[in-house]
Amino acid sequence: MRKKIVAGNWKMNKTIDEAMELAVKLQEESSSFPKNVEVVVAPPALYLATIEMIEDLGFSLSAQNCSHHDFGAFTGETSPAMLKAMNVKYSILGHSERRQYFHETDAIVASKVDACLRNKVQPIFCCGEVLEERKAGKHFDTVKSQVENALFHLTKEEFAKVVIAYEPVWAIGTGVTASNDEAQEMHAFIRATVEGKYGKEIADAVIILYGGSVNATNSAELFACPDVDGGLVGGASLKANDFMTIIKSAGQA
Repeated sequence: MRKKIVAGNWKMNKTIDEAMELAVKLQEESSSFPKNVEVVVAPPALYLATIEMIEDLGFSLSAQNCSHHDFGAFTGETSPAMLKAMNVKYSILGHSERRQYFHETDAIVASKVDACLRNKVQPIFCCGEVLEERKAGKHFDTVKSQVENALFHLTKEEFAKVVIAYEPVWAIGTGVTASNDEAQEMHAFIRATVEGKYGKEIADAVIILYGGSVNATNSAELFACPDVDGGLVGGASLKANDFMTIIKSAGQA
């Protein structure tokens, strides 16, 4: 039985006071988190060390991005070695905003995956198509290419440490969500693609999250899809009550 993960990507939001207020609220509610759900929070990198110091945190921390270098003269970057030293368990990699605004290629994402695994930080690897690719019927080809290019050089043991997040780009921050059938169809396709490379046991075990305007209203139905193992949540993770509702819906799926 795959565990569920609900990860909140705060993106570039919240002052430090606002971030700490939200983190403390979640910490106070952590005893009520469903036992079968791992809750992950990805605040801006500047706040990771401060939030990590909260006693009995109750949830895992993730970076929103990291360098593919361990150390060196790379001004403004944060390395996975640094994340590991701060007890940051995950790093989001290949998010569509990184691909769009910072021109990250599959090759760059693959090198970041390697760097994270080398430093014992688990990648949350993002993949997904833009609206034009969906309309042209190329969405499966796009996602397959992203998964293969960034992940299929890994050994079985390495791949088993990766979490995949399918985020249709046309649904991120737009309020538009993939239908349950669309989400399930792509998640099943990703799992079948993994099976073709690594076999059924690995494919059955890989955790695949859905991202793209997940909110307190639609999360229960999305998480009920058999191949959807939780969510990578954007805007709704900035509101404690909404995020708690999403977390609890994952536990009931």
